[in-house]
Amino acid sequence: MSQLKSNDIEIVEDERDSNTVLINTCGFIEAAKQESIDTILRAVDLKTKKKIDSVYVAGCLSDRYGVELEKEIPQVDRYFGATDRHQTVVDILNEIGVDYKSNLLGERILTGPTHSAYLKISEGCNNPCSFCAIPIMRGRHVSKPLQQILMEAQSLASKGVKELVIIGQDTTYWGFDTDNKRNVTLVLEELSKVKGIEWIRLMYAYPSRFPVDLIDTIKNTENICKYLDMPVQHISDNVLKSMRRGITNKTLMGLFDKLRTEIPGIALRTTFITGYPDETEQDFQQLLDFVKEFKFERLGVFPYSHEEGTTAFDIPDRIPMKEKLLRQKLLLDVQRENSLVANRNSIGKNFKVLVDREEEDYFIGRTYKDAPEIDQEVYINKNNNIQIGNFSEVKIYDSEEFDLFAEKV
Repeated sequence: MSQLKSNDIEIVEDERDSNTVLINTCGFIEAAKQESIDTILRAVDLKTKKKIDSVYVAGCLSDRYGVELEKEIPQVDRYFGATDRHQTVVDILNEIGVDYKSNLLGERILTGPTHSAYLKISEGCNNPCSFCAIPIMRGRHVSKPLQQILMEAQSLASKGVKELVIIGQDTTYWGFDTDNKRNVTLVLEELSKVKGIEWIRLMYAYPSRFPVDLIDTIKNTENICKYLDMPVQHISDNVLKSMRRGITNKTLMGLFDKLRTEIPGIALRTTFITGYPDETEQDFQQLLDFVKEFKFERLGVFPYSHEEGTTAFDIPDRIPMKEKLLRQKLLLDVQRENSLVANRNSIGKNFKVLVDREEEDYFIGRTYKDAPEIDQEVYINKNNNIQIGNFSEVKIYDSEEFDLFAEKV
């Protein structure tokens, strides 16, 4: 974005107001692939009707299915890969006739809220998970240099960003490819020193070989949220082994217990997959019972997607989609009840909330327990002393399954 702006190219939100459309695609699971294809087709339709001049496609879908896409949708001017992100940016700029400016490395233009931003610390993944196509599309893990991460964070802070959401395909692997040590702890400690950053939130931690020194850093660093997103996918040893997750039920239980014991008040988020080919009814029941008992603060569930090129693709996709969706619903029903009880227990308590936006009668924000876009929100009664993008101390007076209602203290 900054490269385009620096070359006096205007960026617009609606493709109908543009003459060139650049589409960044996802090829991870079936639903994401279909959404990407639908977006390409809409843009191509505009080009056919001469409402825009050019369509360019980049990202994972383009990288994974470039040959097929060129054959099926030849109206696209050019497809770009995703494995070498820097080269892709250079190639796109050359295609549209502008220069790449190396002095803008680390500079970003925020297209969403200016108080919260994602910060990617690595690209690619070395884990051999049987169901996952990310290594096919993104390649092996490459840690972003620490100084580049800090430079980007400082730039974001100077633009008013108060919350950094740390992402990567496997954030806890950071540093292992360069120094043979999983050292995301160092990244968080250095980011915590960046002036203006009040919340740092870690996403996409990998449970196998989890760096336990991270626990003390989360516990003892004031501006690192007591929050951890760690997708575990399943807890049955049978399924974990087939998924090639590199961890057992016993080790997972020990890690969860350690996190909850050593970081009081931590919000744990995870995701599970239902209907994996080797998931038996007994495996699913074990997962369901665990979710009922453990009571994750935040939880997502996805039906298994049979992806070509993965090792699981060789296993017959024997569980019907109807059953996958039923299992997904059963897990989400349990989580809904868990969340309802937890939210009721929040009534009368005070929380520090980051205010994201305003809608009708409320300002809407999040507690430290909630990542943007995916977790629950707090609806705050209108008050003249509340400002979007700032923190506010609020008291919870009511709750629903996935929302809290509050007034400013």
